[in-house]
Amino acid sequence: MLATEQQRLSAEILEMADRYGRDRCALMPILQTVQERYHHISDFAMQEVANLLDIHPVEVYSVVTFYAFLKAEKLGKFVIRLCRTISCDMQDKDRVARQLENDLGITFGQTTPDGKFSLEWANCVGMCDQGPALLVNDQVFTKVDCHKVHEILEGCRRSFGVHPTAKGGH
Repeated sequence: MLATEQQRLSAEILEMADRYGRDRCALMPILQTVQERYHHISDFAMQEVANLLDIHPVEVYSVVTFYAFLKAEKLGKFVIRLCRTISCDMQDKDRVARQLENDLGITFGQTTPDGKFSLEWANCVGMCDQGPALLVNDQVFTKVDCHKVHEILEGCRRSFGVHPTAKGGH
């Protein structure tokens, strides 16, 4: 990370601390905001957060590595999380998973070389009655089939540069 990038990140984390507070209670909102803006939480960011909140860096690292939606490694602009519960299994989740992997040319746990897409499993997205379900960033898609996978990916490609917003089930 270049010095100017580090300075910008430090300034942004300082603004976040001003907004959320400078105690342990601010840790999650700050980390979530860093994750949203940078698609990961770098070692440098973890150290900056620890310094501002006056906690040990290993505590910040522990939180980042514990929660599935926080990542130390960089993720794609669009993070696709497919539910892997038994109810989604019963709704042919495996076909959807294969379609995603084929269309993107990556397997679950990977990011496309262009940095646009990451595939991850989700233990549950809370839509068991409408499976298979997946999330694209914060947007929920339900009753997903192979045809819908193409529509979802095309929508992401068309809006590249625009972060999908949460709008409920589609």
